[in-house]
Amino acid sequence: MTENFKDQEFIAYVVKALVDHSEDVRVSRKVDEMGVLITLDVHPEDMGMVIGREGMTAKSLRTLLRVIGAKNNARVNLKINEPEGSTRGHRHEEASAEPVRADQPAEEVAAAPVAYEAPKQPEAKRTLDDVMNDIRL
Repeated sequence: MTENFKDQEFIAYVVKALVDHSEDVRVSRKVDEMGVLITLDVHPEDMGMVIGREGMTAKSLRTLLRVIGAKNNARVNLKINEPEGSTRGHRHEEASAEPVRADQPAEEVAAAPVAYEAPKQPEAKRTLDDVMNDIRL
């Protein structure tokens, strides 16, 4: 017998609204001495939508679950399982940078060229008179 709770229903409803493959969303709930653990499984292509930019969507989901838990005097946590076959994007894609393979020897990785951009130097401070003289030209 599967019993749905408000927190489980809530996370399922929100995630299904976010993803493209709503039929693959699975939410399970486990209670132990640490509190309630909501486990979320989604389609590999939908992982980015659930995590969000810089993890902000996942953080927001966790915050909302904690609010629901506080209302019911329970500690609620969200675990997002990474599905088989999911791919992670590169943080900083550059034309000259090659992706590092898991089977690549450390010597090759260390010898690879690294793009470096020097920090920009701040402009020299100008007085108000200098700026006003430039404007009058």
